[in-house]
Amino acid sequence: MIDIAWGSFTPWSALFGGILIGLAAASFLLLNGRIAGISGILGGLLVPARGDIAWRIAFLIGLIGAPTVWMLGAELPAIEINAGYPALIAAGLLVGVGTRYGSGCTSGHGVCGLSRLSLRSLAATLSFMAAGFVTVYIIRHVLGV
Repeated sequence: MIDIAWGSFTPWSALFGGILIGLAAASFLLLNGRIAGISGILGGLLVPARGDIAWRIAFLIGLIGAPTVWMLGAELPAIEINAGYPALIAAGLLVGVGTRYGSGCTSGHGVCGLSRLSLRSLAATLSFMAAGFVTVYIIRHVLGV
């Protein structure tokens, strides 16, 4: 049985947030000629190229700074994580491996790649969405965790 928390259903703020993400990704591509894929931006800092560091650091500061500024003026929803540290560590490592094999992350493929009508991004997005559905089904309904 699916239990929907209707009190948490926020279509207008979700729509506004989606518009902001789209505008930010489009602006980043138009102004910098780069895809706003978080794994690629962060990965570029691991093997930095000359003259390619400042914008990456600025992007990551904005990524962390924006919610921090938001917290000063608005109450954030409560965060509930129903997993232990071993599961979170395993999940993070699996996401990292998948990002590497898929040549990008959900933001790079799902937001930027699909909007550019990239078939590679479509295949990647369908793959990670299917993997997520199967994983949740197995963990929740087969294993009962």
